[in-house]
Order: sequence, then structure tokens, then C-alpha cells
Amino acid sequence: MDWWLIVTALVAGVYGALVGALLPRARYRLAVEPGEPWRGAAPCGHALGGWAGRARCGVCGGRYGPGALWPAAATAAVCAGTAAAVGPRPELAVWLLAAPVGVLLAGVDRAVRRLPDVLTLPLAAGAAALLGAAAALPGAAGSWPGALLGGAALGGAYLLLFLAHPAGMGFGDVKLALGLGLILGWYGWGVLILGGLAGLLLASAYGMTLLLTRRAGRGATMALGPFLVAGAWAGVLAGGWAVRP
Repeated sequence: MDWWLIVTALVAGVYGALVGALLPRARYRLAVEPGEPWRGAAPCGHALGGWAGRARCGVCGGRYGPGALWPAAATAAVCAGTAAAVGPRPELAVWLLAAPVGVLLAGVDRAVRRLPDVLTLPLAAGAAALLGAAAALPGAAGSWPGALLGGAALGGAYLLLFLAHPAGMGFGDVKLALGLGLILGWYGWGVLILGGLAGLLLASAYGMTLLLTRRAGRGATMALGPFLVAGAWAGVLAGGWAVRP
């Protein structure tokens, strides 16, 4: 790893930590049951100002959600690892913008088993647009048509899974798969298959662990989003390493 790659990874890690520390308030506001409006006030009754920041009331100082440590650490690790694998290529900017969204989606889904459209749809639209711009820049190591096909393929595959077994998967997972497919498809079909299968395998392993330890029974549901995001990240790391000179 040369010095320029080390600097890139360090800068990306600092960026990830700073942005990740701003996610708790958005997680709290979005972590509501389907049909309920986004939270606009803390449990103490004081109004929340904006979407970014700590999960702590600015008036009375009361804490109303998880701290900033885990989202900051998780986003920093994802951004630094991605930068180390991909290097200073145009698509790295797209991955660094998508990383906090993925961490936030994982947190919300884990809390209420819901993947809000306000995150999944902009992720897909933003990935399509930004990867199109990245493809036009020198040094890009992926394919924009491949990304579009990947989004359609993974989104379509999850749509079929949803139609076949609606009780085991939410429609939010389908919309998330669309955005993740765009990201994975950038590096080709091999990375798309790897990232897609990795998410399902991680979810299956976790579900089996819950059954074996009797922490959940047969038919129990769990949040699939965190595993889909983790699988996609594994695919991006593999794709980034594969195209490095």
C-alpha cells in the first residue's frame, strides 16, 4: 500500500467518523412503525431541530436515542476500508456518499424492521446518476451500463423473492436491493453475484445462530437490511481490489 493510498484511507476514515457522528438524530426520527409520521420531538416533548446531530435534546439535554460512537465507528471503518480497496478513483466519491446512507438504513431496519423510502429510493437514484458522472471521468474502473443492469437484476431478483414469500421479506428490501445492485453492478456480474449472495448468507447464518441458541423460534422475522448492506460492502471491497493495478 503506497503512501497516497494510506492518505486516502485516513482521510476517508476521518470523513466517515464525522458524518457517522451526525446520524443518531436521523435514526431516531426515522425509526417509526409503518404509517406513523417521522418523529418531530424528543420524548421530553421538545422539538427536534433538523435531521443531523446527536440524539440528545438541545433544550433539556436529555438523551433520546443511541449515542454517536457506534455509527461514527461503523461509518469510519466502512469508508476507510473502501478507500483502501478502491483507491483514489472517481467511483470512490460515490461509495463514500453511499456509506452513511447504508449505515443509517441498517440502524433503522434493526430498530423497527423498516427501510424508509426516503432513504432507499434516493440511494438508488443517486447511485445511478453519480455513477454515470463517474464513468465519464478518467480513471474510472467500472461500467455505468453494468451498474444499471445490476440494479435491475438484483432488484428484480428480490422482487421475485418477495412475491414468492412476502412474509419473509419486506418490499423495502426490494427497493434497497435496487440501489445495492447498481453499486455492485458497477464492477461486473461476478461482484454482483458475490455481494448479493453474501448478504443472504450472512442473514441465513445469523438466523441459524438465533435458532440454535433458542433466541428465536421458527417463523420469527428479522431485519434483513443490515445483512444486505454488509454483503454489498463485501462485494465493493472485492471489486475494488480486483481492478487495482
